Amino acid sequence: MKNTTLCYIKKDNKYLLLHRTKKKDDPNEGKWIGVGGHIEDGESPEECLLREVKEETHLTLTSYQYRALITFVSDVYETENMYLFTADAFDGELDYACDEGELEWISKDKLLNLPMWEGDKKFLPLIMDETTKFFTMELIYKGDKLVESKNSLDN
Repeated sequence: MKNTTLCYIKKDNKYLLLHRTKKKDDPNEGKWIGVGGHIEDGESPEECLLREVKEETHLTLTSYQYRALITFVSDVYETENMYLFTADAFDGELDYACDEGELEWISKDKLLNLPMWEGDKKFLPLIMDETTKFFTMELIYKGDKLVESKNSLDN
């Protein structure tokens, strides 16, 4: 099972998203996602979060919150645990020249209209609501199609 982080950075009612257009053989190709990546051996989710955000954006997060643990189950891809974060403060200047695609600030009301994984549209409304408590979610895919989603808030 692989472990990853993903972060949605908020500023002025907009979220920083990455349009994945540059990596070869990218399962996220053409989709809009937050910033993050694979947790390296011996690295905590928080260490990975800070490293990946710095690598992809050149920003240093100064305020972030662990919001959810998302488990992706697929008949095509390796099962993945994704540590999902939001952030609302950072230092530095955003470098839009990311190796994996284009970074863009997207207004909250346009976010869910972008091409993204179906499962992302399940957890994004929950994390955009700052009153939502920590939750877990399981997203089950057949190919690229979401066939089931379950979250701890529904219990």
